[in-house]
Amino acid sequence: MPTESGSWSAARQTKQKRKSNSLTLKRTNSSEQDRPSLQRDLLEGQDSKLPSSVRNTLMDLFGQIEREFENLYIENLELRREIDTLNERLAVEGQTIDGAELNKGQMKTKASHSTSQLSQKLKTTYKASTSKIVSSFKTTTSRAICQLVKEYVGHRDGLWDVGVTRTQPVVLGTASADHTALLWSIETGKCLTKYVGHAGSVNSIKFHPTDQIALTASGDQTAHIWRYVVQLPTPQPTADTSISGEEEVEFSDKDELDQDGDISSDCPTVRVPITSLKSHQGVVIAADWLVGGKQAVTASWDRTANLYDVETSELVHSLTGHDQELTHCCTHPTQRLVVTSSRDTTFRLWDFRDPSIHSVNVFQGHTDTVTSAVFTVGDNVVSGSDDRTVKVWDLKNMRSPIATIRTDSAVNRINVSVGQRIIALPHDNRQVRLFDMSGVRLARLPRSNRQGHRRMVCCTVWSEDHPTCNLFSCGFDRQAIGWNINIPALLQEK
Repeated sequence: MPTESGSWSAARQTKQKRKSNSLTLKRTNSSEQDRPSLQRDLLEGQDSKLPSSVRNTLMDLFGQIEREFENLYIENLELRREIDTLNERLAVEGQTIDGAELNKGQMKTKASHSTSQLSQKLKTTYKASTSKIVSSFKTTTSRAICQLVKEYVGHRDGLWDVGVTRTQPVVLGTASADHTALLWSIETGKCLTKYVGHAGSVNSIKFHPTDQIALTASGDQTAHIWRYVVQLPTPQPTADTSISGEEEVEFSDKDELDQDGDISSDCPTVRVPITSLKSHQGVVIAADWLVGGKQAVTASWDRTANLYDVETSELVHSLTGHDQELTHCCTHPTQRLVVTSSRDTTFRLWDFRDPSIHSVNVFQGHTDTVTSAVFTVGDNVVSGSDDRTVKVWDLKNMRSPIATIRTDSAVNRINVSVGQRIIALPHDNRQVRLFDMSGVRLARLPRSNRQGHRRMVCCTVWSEDHPTCNLFSCGFDRQAIGWNINIPALLQEK
């Protein structure tokens, strides 16, 4: 039997390989669920140096891209049918009005006008959808834009909340399920003060606008106001812990850092609060200062929010109306406005600007628990939910959101930067994403096998003026993380 020459054999193998590759791109009549598995089966026989896990991931991503463009194609067909229907309707209406057929010039003018409107709608829809696709599959965030600077480790249980002082010296505060709140040196990561006055999980921490006073909410059904005095240590040079990519690695419990050692044991300890706010019949999940710092508001699982006078600890108003447990409360930075969120899928805006009138507005924009709702410096409210969406609202017209951000995981306590108006979203899936107020994704904070959160991220907070870290996050992995975000580079990349 004759043998094939080397060149002929190589050409034949190339042709077979090309044919095999073309089969992977050919559309099949199978269901959408079977398509990825069929593609993997077709790839199994191919010669590839890629690991099977990497190839499977690539096929999943390609499948998502294909589905996105398939949806765009269907939308385009629908819009084209609308154009054709409108043209037909214009022709009929023209005959009725004029009693005769429109001349070609009139018909062309009306049809052209309607077509241009729908064409513009088509372009807008296509542009928005494709931008969403590009954003979803955005390349890794460069090391120069998002950089992990410091990890704050010392709690013995998960962290619910993180805050930054509004006065000098600027320090970081964390609230934990281990019944403590800790204050940290941002530069060195050293624990400065430990508050142990609560008998339950510490669920939130907020700092007074002008004094060295903290407000903490707890599962012991109280909120405490306590004073702290800190002295910052001299910063020591640290090794570069920046991130060069977004290597995705799945973690298990055994991979978690050994954090049983309590490095906060030698911190100065505060044991007794200045004031204890006691009017709730359930867990106090959050608390915040009203503008000026003379009043404080608390949110509880007893379905109410309470407004207190700080000096006397007296209850000023009980804010009732939510049908289920409250999840968060937030105050406006410059006005006497309060927003509360709840598991009843709503958030409520309470107005205390007029002492004689205390109005409330209810907003129903989500389909699941509203985990947080926060004010911006302008006239906006941003709400996040377990329904995997974040919505931006205009206070002047709250009937519908002006922007909707759709994600792939439940959203926890969000935070908006004052200066740049960038929204930081902490997720159940351990990720932190950054968006602008129009809903465009700017970045995803890197997560690798050694850096980033290993459990659910519960909260984020911006620190506008700190030179080292300007974003902090905390989660169930018992740590807080300080990030440096190159805002100019981030906005330029957008």
